[in-house]
Amino acid sequence: MWTEIDNHISEVTNQKFQSTQHLSVSGGCINQGYAVSNGKLTYFVKLNQATQADMFLAEMLGLQTMYKTQSIRVPQPLCWGITGNYSYIVLEWLEMTGANQQSWRKMGQNLAKMHQNISNKGFGWERNNTIGSTPQINIWQSNWIDFYVEYRLGYQFQLARRKGGNFPLQDKLLATIPELLKNHDVQPALVHGDLWGGNAGFTTDGEPVIFDPATYFGDREVDIAMTELFGGFPAVFYEGYQEVLPLNEGYKQRKIIYNLYHILNHFNLFGGSYATQANQMIKKILD
Repeated sequence: MWTEIDNHISEVTNQKFQSTQHLSVSGGCINQGYAVSNGKLTYFVKLNQATQADMFLAEMLGLQTMYKTQSIRVPQPLCWGITGNYSYIVLEWLEMTGANQQSWRKMGQNLAKMHQNISNKGFGWERNNTIGSTPQINIWQSNWIDFYVEYRLGYQFQLARRKGGNFPLQDKLLATIPELLKNHDVQPALVHGDLWGGNAGFTTDGEPVIFDPATYFGDREVDIAMTELFGGFPAVFYEGYQEVLPLNEGYKQRKIIYNLYHILNHFNLFGGSYATQANQMIKKILD
C-alpha cells in the first residue's frame, strides 16, 4: 500500500519519494491519518475504505476550490486514489500549534475574504460530497430557501426517520422556514461547510488554516453559525470577520436554523441525545 502511495506522490511532485516513517496522527472521526516521511519531506495521508474514494475526491476538489481564492490557508492537496482495500488522499503537511489573539482575528478576516467569492450558478456545488460520512446533496438551485429546506434539513430528516428518529414538529418546521428566511438577502458564497474548532488551526508562524471541508456555495452565515455550535471561537475571531464582512440583521435567530442541520447530522452519525437536542432547537425556532 505505502509503495503505491509513494509512487503516486513521486509522480505528482516529479520528485522521487520513498517513505520510511508512517506515524499515526489524528485523521478526524472518520478517517485514519498518518504523517508519512522519508526523513526530509513529510506528507499528511488519510485512509479509509476503498468504497469511500469519492469522499476523498470531493475533499480534494473542495480544498482546491478554497485554495484558488487565495483568501485563507488550506492544506494543498496533492493526489488521491485507491490501493487494495483502501482509498487515500495526500495533503501538504503543516506543522500546527496554538494561536494568539492576532492570529484568531486574522482567521476571521480571511474567512470573510473567502466568503466574498460568489457563484454565478446559484446555491450548490459541482458535485455531492459528505458532511462527516453522511452524503451531502449539492444540486444547483437558484433559491437558497428551497436549497436549504430540501437538501439540508429535509434530507437529514429523511435519514433520521430511517434511524428511528422522532421529530413531531418536523413538518411544521419545514413549512415555516420560508417565512423565517424570506427577508434575508443571501448570496451564494463559497463556504467551508463544516467549520468547527476541530477543522481549524494555525501554523507555527501563526497563519490561520482551515481543513476537512464540506464545500459548497451557500449562505455564508452557515460557517459562522457552526463556529458557535461547540463552544465558539474567541471573540476576536468574530471581530475580525465583522471588520471585513459584517453579518446581516437577524443572524442570531438564523444560526439556530443553520446549526440544526449539524445536530441532525450528529444524530444520524452517532445517535444518542442529539435527537433531544434537535427537538429542543426545533421548538426554539418555532417559538
